[in-house]
Amino acid sequence: MYIITPVSLLAWLILTFSPILQSYGFCASYYNLTNEEERKLGGKFLSYVKRHLRLVDDSIIVNYITTVGKRIESQMPNQPFTYHFYVVKEDVYNAFAAPAGHVFINSGLLAAMDNEDELAGILGHEMAHVACRHIAKRIERSSKIGLATLAGILAGIFLGGGGAATGAITAGSVAAGQSMSLKYSREDEAEADQVGLRYLTQAGYSAEGLLSMLKKIRMVRWFGPEEIPTYLTTHPAVEERLAYIDTQIQIRPGWGSPSRKIDPYEFKKMNTRLIALYGDMDTARRRFQGLLDKEPDNPLANYGMALVLEREGQREAAFNLFRKAILYNPTDPDILSDMGRSYFFAGNYGQAISVLKGALAFRPRDREGHFLLGRSYLETGESLEAIEVLKSLVALYPNFTEGYYYLGNAYDKINNFGEAHYNLGLYFEQKGDTKNAGFHFKRALKVLGDDPARRESIRKKLKNLESDSRHGQSERTSL
Repeated sequence: MYIITPVSLLAWLILTFSPILQSYGFCASYYNLTNEEERKLGGKFLSYVKRHLRLVDDSIIVNYITTVGKRIESQMPNQPFTYHFYVVKEDVYNAFAAPAGHVFINSGLLAAMDNEDELAGILGHEMAHVACRHIAKRIERSSKIGLATLAGILAGIFLGGGGAATGAITAGSVAAGQSMSLKYSREDEAEADQVGLRYLTQAGYSAEGLLSMLKKIRMVRWFGPEEIPTYLTTHPAVEERLAYIDTQIQIRPGWGSPSRKIDPYEFKKMNTRLIALYGDMDTARRRFQGLLDKEPDNPLANYGMALVLEREGQREAAFNLFRKAILYNPTDPDILSDMGRSYFFAGNYGQAISVLKGALAFRPRDREGHFLLGRSYLETGESLEAIEVLKSLVALYPNFTEGYYYLGNAYDKINNFGEAHYNLGLYFEQKGDTKNAGFHFKRALKVLGDDPARRESIRKKLKNLESDSRHGQSERTSL
């Protein structure tokens, strides 16, 4: 006689209802890590990436990808983590999701995309790996391996094969047997596809995007073993996945075409910028020159070539193409902002001010636009205007360290030494330079006017700096 136990009942429920749950966007995984443990693991993994790889710190590119990712996230069940999106400057075709919602995509894979549906397909699949906790379920909570070591193992898996930097991470990770046990299984891939397709189609994207990208990834391996993308080693069973996705498109009405209207311009502009600024320069030049030969009035072809020429230091030629791009699309704040940046670094501050003010009129929260406009005013001796712009900058972005440095300099120009020292103190505080931060905060206390709230704020900062300094000395002594 078969006795039903709680464990056997749970197993029966999982086997019976997993396919049904997955079809509605729910994962069947059980978890071996708590949310807090996974959050810490994700943070340590992120620190590995930041130490060893170059992330593309470009708000136009990252914000666009984040917008697509957040649109998909809005269709997911309540998540224990907030999703964050990053672009790694690597030509190798790769995308991966670290624990706790950190989703990475390589610039090489992103450059190979032709539309937003393809981007959504990759992001939806990686986000499903996080939602289904595929890494978390493979890590035994009882394991004696620490979270920092686990982060190194994961770095070796997901980043290996991507150049010298990632090779160094792989070499520093733990035993290959342990590493292999943390890779995705075919079952993980099937579940991520099924759940991820549900998310992205509910967000209005076509399942054709993921199908198209998997075909592109598969094609790369025909160029030779050294060209095999990391994606094919960390995400197995591509052929099976292609067959599954194609079948789903055939049997599910609407999955093969997007249900929301997508303006292709924003994707193409992001892609243009990525290739022009972060891709191989010769390849980018040939690409945009070819486009200009066919379509000389194409605003994005002019924009892309302008970025390439500026990157090469050919500023006058770049200005001409920026002007053409603006002529064809005069309200694009990104093109205006890049043109203003080019004028600034060429030392043409008057033109930079004019163009950057125009860009900010269309996009008033542009961080770099505020920063360069404030600096341009400083260069032309218009200190009061610089102060207003830089004050707006640090109010919008209080963690933008460089803003406090130039704001302090602007106050110094008008002999407001209290505010100058205060803002320089904030600059050095964020830089982690407690000695210089303390010096400027103490000077600010001596020369600031009668502002009780500000003075009390500075005293608290000095107290915190002294506490941090004593703690640091204690740690060095214990070593």
